[in-house]
Amino acid sequence: MPYRRLPNTDSARLKSLKSAYEKGKDLPPFKLAFSPNSLRKMQAALPQFENAISEHKNSLNLQTEKNREYQKRLKKVRLYISHFVQVVNLAIVRGDLAPDTRNYFGLEEDERKVPSLSTEEDVIRWGEQLIEGEKKRRNRGINPVTNPTIAVLKVHFDKFMEYHNYQKSLKKRSQRAQEQLNERRSQIDGVIQQIWNEVEHTYDDLPEEMRREKAMEYGLVYVFRKNELNNATLFQSHRVEDID
Repeated sequence: MPYRRLPNTDSARLKSLKSAYEKGKDLPPFKLAFSPNSLRKMQAALPQFENAISEHKNSLNLQTEKNREYQKRLKKVRLYISHFVQVVNLAIVRGDLAPDTRNYFGLEEDERKVPSLSTEEDVIRWGEQLIEGEKKRRNRGINPVTNPTIAVLKVHFDKFMEYHNYQKSLKKRSQRAQEQLNERRSQIDGVIQQIWNEVEHTYDDLPEEMRREKAMEYGLVYVFRKNELNNATLFQSHRVEDID
């Protein structure tokens, strides 16, 4: 015997609800296969669910769209931080700067490698340390690092941080939209299950096949198990042979 399968995607949920919704518009309440209470719940829940789907989709699209520019800014500031440290190291090799210059920037005095900038947190940490370190050097009257100067690096760092904070706000918006959508899904699943139960109960006295056909008009979905599907196909084949 085929079993009913509740929808497990948003499109399937909407399809099922809209089938029941159309019935609610076309038929007077006393002819509906589900209760007026369920109809009211559906009429209230459906637009809220559609809005939640739309908001979730829009928030993800905006986050993806803005992320492209954000990645460009991240790449650019990572490059400037790397070049700044390389310039400091080269100046130390040439003898233009003392090895303890690295200490201003939070680097080990004998560390000649560029620090890891693989994560956004690394970029933020080293950007802040370089800017603060060069500020301390300048306050002590020490000649600035050039090509790039810290002023140029700071312009790119500040712009990156602007995009970084914006991306964080977009991510929070997407998370809120996801949470709201999850809540609406739970609500919608309850409404669908209630309608389906009532529809099946209304047609409970009908023969099995007719009962399913009537229920499917309200959006119910029935699925044959694999062995049932094979048997149904075989049965249909035998009927065709008998007719021939």
